[in-house]
Amino acid sequence: MIISDELTDKNDQIPLKYNENSKMKNFSEVSDKEELQYTIASAVEDFVSTKQSSLDDLFDELLLSNSIFKNKEVLRHSYTPEILPHRKNEIEKLASILVSAIKGETPSNIFVYGKTGTGKTVVVKYVGNGLVKKIGGKAFLKTSPSIDCNTGLPKPDLSSNGKMDMPITFIYINCEVVDTQYRLLSKLAEYFGQSVPLTGWPTDKIYDVFSQSLDSEKKLVIIILDEVDQLLKKGGDDVLYNLTRINGDLENAKVSIIGISNDLKFIEFLDPRVKSSLGEEEIIFPPYDAPQLMDILEDRSKISFNESVITPGVIPLCAAFAAQEHGDARRALDLLRTAGEIAERQNAKKVTEPHVRVAKDKIEQDRVSEVIKTLPTQSKLILYSVYLIEKYIPGEIITGDVFNIYKDLSNILKLDILTQRRVSDLIAELDMLGIINAKVVSKGRYGRTREISLGIPHSQLKNLLENDFKIKKVSSYVPPIQHRLI
Repeated sequence: MIISDELTDKNDQIPLKYNENSKMKNFSEVSDKEELQYTIASAVEDFVSTKQSSLDDLFDELLLSNSIFKNKEVLRHSYTPEILPHRKNEIEKLASILVSAIKGETPSNIFVYGKTGTGKTVVVKYVGNGLVKKIGGKAFLKTSPSIDCNTGLPKPDLSSNGKMDMPITFIYINCEVVDTQYRLLSKLAEYFGQSVPLTGWPTDKIYDVFSQSLDSEKKLVIIILDEVDQLLKKGGDDVLYNLTRINGDLENAKVSIIGISNDLKFIEFLDPRVKSSLGEEEIIFPPYDAPQLMDILEDRSKISFNESVITPGVIPLCAAFAAQEHGDARRALDLLRTAGEIAERQNAKKVTEPHVRVAKDKIEQDRVSEVIKTLPTQSKLILYSVYLIEKYIPGEIITGDVFNIYKDLSNILKLDILTQRRVSDLIAELDMLGIINAKVVSKGRYGRTREISLGIPHSQLKNLLENDFKIKKVSSYVPPIQHRLI
């Protein structure tokens, strides 16, 4: 710490000294700067120590307070339960395809699809775990596994001694995270001891490195590509074509692919050669209904909450809210967990229905915020156009109004202007996301258009959009009244 001459008293009086023994501000005279430096340092140290002590007391108090949860992790999406209610048929179908691995054969490639929260990922991991336990091998159930300090290789979540000549390596990859051909091949190469630079190698070189390391010994590798449609959006289906046909380049190892997607139409956009290879077998996961969601929540709540803290109406309400959104089990679990967290912060002894309703509002607000933040710039401009019209021009909003304001904003930002047809498509997408409400109405001989309104509060939307530096540049724009079409 450097002490400047400015620290001296205005009247040139001798500064005061911190009394170390009393730990209070009893002061005595200080004779020089060196001693003054020590004095201030001691005072600061004691101040920090006092603050830390009070913080420690706060944590101790919170830890000693009654906890509602017994094991909160059970309510997370990453948890794989020992029993999966209402997915017996899907488990049996997947197991019947993968059983060929026990016979020493290569299982068919599988395409699994269904809406979010229908149990696709958890069922695939569940069956994969069971297969590794049965045959022997390794299961990597996380996209970014921890690294073994001794070997420098990814550490498996499950390792079982080989009971057959061809052990299994079960690898889970989330393609929302690993979303390009380069990243995917380099990530797969890591599991077999190969280090690939983040950029710089040609794709065919990475493919060769991966296939050679894969083929170093006899094994069956099952690769799970969750959110596989993200690969198509980012880099085309070349990597899927290569992976589904890699067995032709291997002598010792064999590869089977399981693709998982929420997009039911995804496979229609694949190259016919990839479609035939990836979709050798298909499994469709239907949404859960409210009673099924209640069973799932009942099972999880028994091991996640302390006894008798859930009031009778909580689980049915969580299930009802989630059933309204295409039977999403993830949403049901999020609601129950968040309701418990809210009750715990309020020092409540039980989780009640009002806690669930508060949790629903919180989750919805968080979801909408995340969706808006990740929208492309063009969609943000269209959404901001709707906001500006609602703010400055009373009356109904139609597609033509939005397009006119959108054109002005695009010109100011010097961005390419989309066609009105494309803007109409993006409005429909925003409607599907629940950010706006767009109802198609007939205007007689003038054709059809959409009547549009915002689906979220003005203040929330304004803050979220104007955090984007491009939108901030047009935040002072006021739409002229003549833009309204009559």
